[in-house]
Amino acid sequence: MTLPLELQSIYNHKQKSYKMILMLSLLDEMKESNLHEVSMLKVRERFLSYLQQREAQSLRVDEPPSQVKATRWADVQLSRIQYVMNTPIKALSSILHVPSEQYTIGFKKDLYDQWDQSVLDELYQFTIDELELYYAQPPSDFSIRNDLMRIMMDYPEARREPFKRNPLAQYMRNVIPEHIRSLQFIHTYFRVQGSLGQGNWAYIPWIAIMHRQITDTTQRGLYVAYLFAEDLQSVYLVLQYGVTDMKNRLGTKKAYEQFEQKAQEIRAMLPPTRLNVEGTIDLGESTYAKDYQASTIAYTRYDLDDMPNNEQLVDDLWDAVETYLSYVQSIDATPNTEWASQLNDEEEEEVDEVEEESIVLIHDAEIKEVLDHVRDYITQRGFYFPAHLIDNFYLSLKTRPFVILAGISGTGKTRLIRLFAEAVGATALNGQFRLIPVRPDWSDPTDLIGYKDLSGTFKPGPLTSVIAEASQLENRNKPYFICLDEMNLARVEHYFSDILSLLETQSWQGRHIVTDPVIPAATLELESDLERYGNLGIPENVYLIGTVNMDETTYPFSKKVLDRANTLEFNSIDLMQLPKLREESQQVVEAVPVEQSFLRADYLQLIDAYDHYADLITRTTERLVTVNEILEDIHAHVGFRIRDAVCFYVIYNERFGLMSEEESFDLQMMQKILPRIQGSQSGVRRVLVKLLRLCLQDSVRIPSPMEDDDVFWAQWDRGNTPPQATYPQTAHKLVDMIVRLDEDGFTSYWIS
Repeated sequence: MTLPLELQSIYNHKQKSYKMILMLSLLDEMKESNLHEVSMLKVRERFLSYLQQREAQSLRVDEPPSQVKATRWADVQLSRIQYVMNTPIKALSSILHVPSEQYTIGFKKDLYDQWDQSVLDELYQFTIDELELYYAQPPSDFSIRNDLMRIMMDYPEARREPFKRNPLAQYMRNVIPEHIRSLQFIHTYFRVQGSLGQGNWAYIPWIAIMHRQITDTTQRGLYVAYLFAEDLQSVYLVLQYGVTDMKNRLGTKKAYEQFEQKAQEIRAMLPPTRLNVEGTIDLGESTYAKDYQASTIAYTRYDLDDMPNNEQLVDDLWDAVETYLSYVQSIDATPNTEWASQLNDEEEEEVDEVEEESIVLIHDAEIKEVLDHVRDYITQRGFYFPAHLIDNFYLSLKTRPFVILAGISGTGKTRLIRLFAEAVGATALNGQFRLIPVRPDWSDPTDLIGYKDLSGTFKPGPLTSVIAEASQLENRNKPYFICLDEMNLARVEHYFSDILSLLETQSWQGRHIVTDPVIPAATLELESDLERYGNLGIPENVYLIGTVNMDETTYPFSKKVLDRANTLEFNSIDLMQLPKLREESQQVVEAVPVEQSFLRADYLQLIDAYDHYADLITRTTERLVTVNEILEDIHAHVGFRIRDAVCFYVIYNERFGLMSEEESFDLQMMQKILPRIQGSQSGVRRVLVKLLRLCLQDSVRIPSPMEDDDVFWAQWDRGNTPPQATYPQTAHKLVDMIVRLDEDGFTSYWIS
């Protein structure tokens, strides 16, 4: 996609189809009239006609909202359509211009003057694609109205019952958040939580929607919430600040004064919203009620005896979330701080001002297409890799920015890294790809990071130089690839352990992932060094890939290294994969630079993904528990770090639709579990055999070392895999390891 940045995210948050239909209507009218600003009446006519045509063809279409006073679009009067269009017009106010009299509508002139017809054509196709995606998703089949009223009507009775395992408490904690998460405008970066209390019944029940990069608790930071009054006769939809942390530090009186001052500042920054920013809410007389009242920024009140219909409640929630996101996007907020309006520093404030028109922002639905393009780019340059290897490499980088490529020399490990980087716009010429050959005499981090000479001047190592370049404001949206070639020629733990430890400190800072500093500022003496390298962490746009050979000249890996990387193996070689001549009619595949979030992790902790992928996480963890029970026999079982990494991998795979769930877990078994197994004891063979049985669907008897069962082993010759294998790649590797143990008395993942 080559759309300007201001157009790439206009459909990221949508509750209904109206934004896309408005855009199509506007672009159609502009094309027909050949005008920059067109008649609002004509756009209304097209808008209504589009909805009526879908309805007449019995295609999925949003039902008419209550304001138009009709149950079918065929019965809606044109004069009522402006009520429907006002919300999407407001949502697109960053790019649309509508004069106060609302006679015309068009794009803002300063933006429109920068675009040519190709931009409008691409915007049109982008809008059609987004509309098709919207209609392809099943509509939510629950009612916020019913959920709110159930709490208000049933809570008085529930409070007379024991709190533990109470059905209403479980409904509030589990079911209602799941309902809200199913709404199309509640994205994965939101955490949704409902509470009727913790151990005891709450005075003020609440349901909170928290942006994960702002806060993960209602005790601090800005969030959207439903707050139920003590008498259960009303509920408020609010934009709220957490009160607990501030009160604990400042005391009630000073905290309330701070809240009032900050509330006024924030209200002045909010975009137009349905939420009321005047007056205060009335939750009751308890201390909790007063705390919430003092820290409310904006609100809408609903009464039990006059509850709006579900459609109105969903629209109001959508508006509140849009208001919340508009505020978040305007400040580059710091996570888990007392006031999200405090910018991290001037540099962070400027990051989002940097525009790279040539860089493409990739959405989930486009990931598979981009990877197919990468595959075509590599193939056209005469290189061929096994099926799913590109997908696997991508998912591994997305899971964690450190990947190991292992295998015999000459299999294309370094070439894969270089070509993958080239395909997404990172080359040695533009500085976004750096090959660092590892030397056998490396014994400490200075060879990578750098050192101070006798004069006190800092001499940066090759890794620090790339990190410093990638951290520049103008480069923060570009991916940087560092290839540590033959990284185990020296002991990896000696020169790389500091970097591995730093990767463990990754955390969200606003909308960016940061680490502790590579070089603490206190260790630098010169002002010039301090300015360039002081407190420089590993930025989120740097990806580290090591290539390794396992022979008599190299060192093995410790579990510390293996736990922190996906290990992709290159040992299956088909020498008959010869280059093919490109036909003249065949289109040349060019590199397409992408925005670095294409590769950046979206989750740092399992809780970040749990709301949307609880079932997948549970299934994956249950599989790992079974594997761990087997590995415990030789003390090779895994911990939480590997569990989380495996879960992230399978989550990304499901999000992007790249492989089946079994295929993705198969690869994670190969890359995260098997590299830990080595030895000569009988227990090692026992573990390998049990894992092999786990990989096969039917009960299989594995021959003992004393048996010569050619029939069994012949099943695995020349890349064959018995059809009953659930995890075929892992099964193949396990057979190799078992055969090696039987023949040589020792086995390892690294011996082929």
